Amino acid sequence: MTIGLVGRKVGMTRIFTDDGVTLPVTVLDVSDNRITQIKTAENDGYAAVQVAFGKRRASRVRKPLAGHLAKAAVQAGSVLREFRAKADELGNLKVGGKVGVDIFQVGQKVDVSGTSIGKGFAGVIKRHHFSSNRASHGNSVSHNRPGSTGQNQSPSKVFPGKRMAGHLGAVSRTVPNLEIVRIDADRGLLLVRGSVPGHEGGHIVVQPAAKTPKSRAPAKK
Repeated sequence: MTIGLVGRKVGMTRIFTDDGVTLPVTVLDVSDNRITQIKTAENDGYAAVQVAFGKRRASRVRKPLAGHLAKAAVQAGSVLREFRAKADELGNLKVGGKVGVDIFQVGQKVDVSGTSIGKGFAGVIKRHHFSSNRASHGNSVSHNRPGSTGQNQSPSKVFPGKRMAGHLGAVSRTVPNLEIVRIDADRGLLLVRGSVPGHEGGHIVVQPAAKTPKSRAPAKK
């Protein structure tokens, strides 16, 4: 199934396997994904499912969106997300229903998207991992400087994309091929191995992995 879920990052913890091996996992709350619209190729030109997650006060919802949600008889959410789907996947879905964690299974690879933690204005050493200069022996307060950024007389400008100091973090990032190691169907939780972007409580999107790594053949002796 190509449909994903919207949720929030609860935090990180660890679990133990039957062999006693500890695994670092991130807990994702993907409960209560409400279907607000189902798009079909006949009516919309493509097949997709629109879901809402979270809660939002009625006074914070604009009238066009409020009418859209009232038509589906769905409570307003803090996130509204659309997932492309195949036509045969829409048969068991209906407007006003829910999409649960049962669309995933343990051991499946997923892609998790989120907004990375914002770290404000940062220099080139922290932002781009530049190496610093020596801090003594004649160095006059330039050990954390970016160095030369200009060009010659021609073209006499700084090219766009030059790695310089600036805003760090708070951008959309996707971590691919994370493995689901445990599913809590009662509470709508997914435990994925590894870390995901964003702070605790931040919104995330979980989708089946778009590209799974190929298994390498054993080396010939």
